[in-house]
Amino acid sequence: MVLDLKICPACGDRAERPRVESGLLVCAECAHRWPFRQLPLFALTGPSGAGKSTVGPLLARRLGDLALVVEQDVLWTGALRDDVPGHPAFRSTWLRMAAMLHQNGRPVVLCGTVAPPEFERLPERVFFSGIHYLALVSEPEALRKRLLARPAWREWDEERVEEMLEFNEWLQREAPSMEPPVELFDTTHLPVDAAVDHVETWVRGLLSGLRLSQAQGPGAAAG
Repeated sequence: MVLDLKICPACGDRAERPRVESGLLVCAECAHRWPFRQLPLFALTGPSGAGKSTVGPLLARRLGDLALVVEQDVLWTGALRDDVPGHPAFRSTWLRMAAMLHQNGRPVVLCGTVAPPEFERLPERVFFSGIHYLALVSEPEALRKRLLARPAWREWDEERVEEMLEFNEWLQREAPSMEPPVELFDTTHLPVDAAVDHVETWVRGLLSGLRLSQAQGPGAAAG
């Protein structure tokens, strides 16, 4: 078995657009079908400075029995760090990585700035039963203060801060109308533990609901 789900374990062909039919991956070259774990992905998003990097390590300890918490920026390097709008190569690589991690049986919580249009249109989206989005946001002045207080090596100058403030405003305005919609959580006046509590409850609640739905199966509520 090959961990990279884009590669057929029978003929070795690498799919540019993976196919999933009836819960099985299908090779377009040799028609081989094979099972895989199609789990939900949890995207903890929002502007830089809203609390993702602070929440992530604490969340990893809270969810150690249930999910894998990973930081998006670890792959923000080399050829993946380009100027193409939406950074599709970077996003695709993360979806492939998350799908491989899912084969170990636990879903991934990905901490990083992303919006549904940047994931939902990619070919690798078929590896997941769903992607759920929760955005940590903040009031503009609080966000500005946090970003400008960061170490110099992170290169947060005024121009870059303004871009992030625009993203923060855009996300709060557009979140309800996105497909799927993005849930918002304002961290401006809350302690870190409150944010961690909220994200943990969000992940556990969604997973409990999904497991209940699977246990009931189609038509279980009928009669």
